[in-house]
Amino acid sequence: MELTRDEELSLKGEHGEILQMAYRILVATGEATDAEKLVPVEWSHLSGVNYNTIGDAGEEFLSQISREAKVKIRTTVNPMGFDFDNVQNYDLDDNFISKQLSIKNSYEKMGVIPSFSCIPYEIFDIPKSGTQVSFAESNAAIHANSYDGLKTNKESAFSALASALTGKSPFSSLRKNDEPNVTIKMKIENPNELSYGMLGFFAGKVGNTSVNISGLGTLDKRQSKAMCGGMGTSGTCAKIIFGDGSSECEEIDFDKKEMQTIFDELNTSEKGDLITLGSPQLGLDEISDLTAKLKGRSFKKRCMIFTPRTVKEQARKIGYLNELERAGCEILSDCCTCLSPLINKESVDSVTTNSIKGAFYLKNSNGVGVNLKSLLDIIEDETN
Repeated sequence: MELTRDEELSLKGEHGEILQMAYRILVATGEATDAEKLVPVEWSHLSGVNYNTIGDAGEEFLSQISREAKVKIRTTVNPMGFDFDNVQNYDLDDNFISKQLSIKNSYEKMGVIPSFSCIPYEIFDIPKSGTQVSFAESNAAIHANSYDGLKTNKESAFSALASALTGKSPFSSLRKNDEPNVTIKMKIENPNELSYGMLGFFAGKVGNTSVNISGLGTLDKRQSKAMCGGMGTSGTCAKIIFGDGSSECEEIDFDKKEMQTIFDELNTSEKGDLITLGSPQLGLDEISDLTAKLKGRSFKKRCMIFTPRTVKEQARKIGYLNELERAGCEILSDCCTCLSPLINKESVDSVTTNSIKGAFYLKNSNGVGVNLKSLLDIIEDETN
């Protein structure tokens, strides 16, 4: 890799141990991905926030480097393990609470914006088209590349943090013009967000770093996010190009048979003990739509809704929160369905959700059963 003089000095430790560590991560990543150089990035979005994910080693590492480290660019972070406003309402281990608080404090000491959201593209202004960013959250990376006109690879927790500390990232893969190897033809009639989530899951399995998808109509925000979330769980693919692509691409149909295969893989229960909505977290448009759909109706069982804190406050001012709470919803911010200790096999046998991303992590990480339904079916079946 070609490095500038300043980058070389940082790699040698001339600018301190923190920057030396960060540049070592970037150079190792760049060499592994055939990058020719490092390029400036304007925004980094970090994973590695939930204590369930990074454990004691991650918490200790962040605590140590936060004494000196400061981010150089706008840096936002993924959800934590729980909502600090409601921690007293849940039976959580004191050690988990204290370690999660330590992680939160470490990031804030470094100058990270405490967004605790997996949908930064909905709660922050999007830079101009073509801007290089560094996103570790998989659905956010896919959304940035596919819908927002930004450029990012599907970063790791370490590489995104290194980018935040240096303002640089390796110039490789999707930061260049990476060509898809596959064109997927959507063959499902009248698809809903669950269908698009399964399409994304399928695309993540068959695509390399990007994929063409044809046969799509106009997707709303729920459907777009569902597709990005599904794709982010199943492979390395991090960009959707809408259309047929070149004639050299392999063509694969996504039809009822493929969709049923994915449904059978992730749907393991006929019903759920509780309902979760918000994986990826719900934005204000989805909160507004859900409020309208629930008018005059109430959930018959516990329903947990996950949304960013900024969206929660907007929804409160508009009056949506009162209506959702009247309908029996618990509104949680700063956390997400995935990897949360709030949902575990000791207290829950199965969960009803409309999220493919949520289903994947609930089944494989939380160890609970999954009952997959579209939002309309959830409202029809689970409310009165």
